[in-house]
Amino acid sequence: MELAKGYHLTYCTNIHPGETWEEVFISLKEYLPSLKKKLSSDQPFGIGLRLSNQASEDILKKDQLQEFKVWLQQEGLYVFTINGFPYGGFHHQEVKDNVHKPDWTTDLRVAYTCRLATILAELLPEGMEGGISTSPLSYKPWFFDADDFKVTSVYTSCTNNLLQVVEYLLELKDKTGKTIHIDIEPEPDGFLENSKEVIALYTDRLLPKGIKRLQQNRGLLEAEAREAILEHVQLCYDVCHFALAYEKPSEVFAKLQEAGIKTGKIQLSAALKTSLPEDAETRGDIASALTALAESTYLHQVVERSSDGELTSYPDLTFALQHIRKPNAVEWRTHFHVPLFTRAYNGLQSTQDDVREVLKLLQQQPLTQHLEVETYTWEVLPEEIKKDLPESIKRELEWVLKSIKPAHNAEDSSSERSRAHKVANR
Repeated sequence: MELAKGYHLTYCTNIHPGETWEEVFISLKEYLPSLKKKLSSDQPFGIGLRLSNQASEDILKKDQLQEFKVWLQQEGLYVFTINGFPYGGFHHQEVKDNVHKPDWTTDLRVAYTCRLATILAELLPEGMEGGISTSPLSYKPWFFDADDFKVTSVYTSCTNNLLQVVEYLLELKDKTGKTIHIDIEPEPDGFLENSKEVIALYTDRLLPKGIKRLQQNRGLLEAEAREAILEHVQLCYDVCHFALAYEKPSEVFAKLQEAGIKTGKIQLSAALKTSLPEDAETRGDIASALTALAESTYLHQVVERSSDGELTSYPDLTFALQHIRKPNAVEWRTHFHVPLFTRAYNGLQSTQDDVREVLKLLQQQPLTQHLEVETYTWEVLPEEIKKDLPESIKRELEWVLKSIKPAHNAEDSSSERSRAHKVANR
């Protein structure tokens, strides 16, 4: 079944190092034109842009934003989504829980997000809505020892700041005619990490407080205020992250739709998965394979499922490995954004089936307009199937297109890809 009009497919450029705008632009020039030529030669090709706080400040100096806009037009490229989750450095340094700093309790996060919205409003093609993915409010382990009052104050501060951005986005829409939403991205150990917590944010805090605020500040009717909040604060559904919560995609989307919560972006990504057999020697082999992946840059949370269905979370892979011989543990899911095209990783598996289910659901209903591949742990691949980065990106996008619209046997695969890209990049 063909994708409906309005769907856009890309990959997230957070895989390219670069914290200044100059560095980011160099990477975009190196990778995007050639990828477009290979994947979508006769149609515009979308970009999932990642801008750090520094890059977002840089691009607004002098005429750099206009220069970028001209370059996009010349190359047949366009920007429809921005990754506004990592504020600071994301490469060649220890990131770990710093990826959540500054969190949504801070003015810095508000200013950064509004700046990204200003940039996106300038770049976004007419008639298209834009999205900015962002952090899940804050990071739970920072508050393990905090009392209920402190935790409540964090939620209150985050809610107030989200609503401040909603008002900015409404003003931006009045000024430019562009609809831009922030897309909150639940993540393991984030203040929001599953559908229950997302829905509670809306029903307990965001909607009741936001409706009153918009009625008072903008003179909106209750229904108008409600719609404004739901339009400008949406969900970034990262398939890897929800797989770590052991939530089935169909059930999550049904819950969100019942609550009126929109999905601004789906990040197509897979987590590492492994079954834990009773045999101690086999578990030792699994531990060895995972130990080789335990690195110091990013958080690699592990969520363990026991034989009775209980879930146990570990804040990082190094901590989890100490418990791999736990008798009643039957499955581990580990926070790695592994390549989509294969299930096998040197004795480990992935949650690729969740990605396939999401793609199948997209054929049945318009869950979102924005699809973004987010794969950045290429090192887990066996040597015999590794490719250079441009080919790896191309392989991921082609896998998505093939999976979402299987080629007919009687048709040439290259012409099938061409037609699929026309749909995906409208």
